[in-house]
Amino acid sequence: MPATTPSATESLTETAHAVLSQLLPHRRTIEPDPENDTTHDFPHQIRQISHHLERRQPILFSLPGFPCKSPNTAKVISHLPDEGERLALHFLQDLCTGIEKIYSPGARVLICSDGHIFGDVIGVPDEHIDAYGDALRTMIQEEGLDHLGTFDLRDVYGPDLDYDEKRRMTADRYAPTVEQLRAEVKTDESTLRMYRGITRFLVEDTPDWTGSKAALQRQSRQRAYHVIARSRAWASLIADYHQDTVRLSIHPQNRNEAKYGIKFLDTTNPWTTPWHATLLKHPDGFQLVHHTRAAELGEPVRENGRVTHYRTDLPMSTQA
Repeated sequence: MPATTPSATESLTETAHAVLSQLLPHRRTIEPDPENDTTHDFPHQIRQISHHLERRQPILFSLPGFPCKSPNTAKVISHLPDEGERLALHFLQDLCTGIEKIYSPGARVLICSDGHIFGDVIGVPDEHIDAYGDALRTMIQEEGLDHLGTFDLRDVYGPDLDYDEKRRMTADRYAPTVEQLRAEVKTDESTLRMYRGITRFLVEDTPDWTGSKAALQRQSRQRAYHVIARSRAWASLIADYHQDTVRLSIHPQNRNEAKYGIKFLDTTNPWTTPWHATLLKHPDGFQLVHHTRAAELGEPVRENGRVTHYRTDLPMSTQA
């Protein structure tokens, strides 16, 4: 490859900042002042984007997420993707087409579904995760979302091994130990934030618990370490199989972190995702809320005989 001239380098850098500016309004964070963001606050992402620009290849974003629906039916309608996922997928597609207007080779998002990697820890059966992933692929295909791709454990190990063996092999190769994570939680703010958020989800997503609240908290804290360990293993596997991608995250991320937190649907809670909630459509927008709240405020909307979301005549100013 010919040496890059200073003027060419400057042009690439400007384009990288222009590309990242498309993501700034959608950053998922718990920082109090995201309105002060500039693209210069994200050097990791500028470097990763520039790597693709230098090669004149499409920018590839990897997004671990879209794992499976929560097992708590007070939060979600069923174990299958619904209107929340559909709108999230369209957001990702639109993000790519917007980038294509700035950078002609365009962009793609690889959705790295992580449900199988920790399904046994969060209490979701593998057949539900398969059904969710298959329906997600069908949705992408039928809606013509040609800038999106998918990747999961089935693409790594094929059909011959069972999921317990696939999980074991991945964890043995890539996962940190629980002891390492305990130490990290004590010293690293980002890991502590993740640990607390996952613990909260695990408490909420264990609706059939018959013991005490204190016992559920203890058990959920222990499981949270295993979810993080498996998630780290999945991230390392993605890095091996899909090198040089721009890493997106469904979890809140601060400035100057290696991962870029992105929210693909507007929500007041930075941890809320379509697979932990139900979409409630207002005349002037939509919200992600618990299924019980959506059913209380709205009427069910059905497609192909299945409820996919709820609709209400109440404006968005009504707190759901």
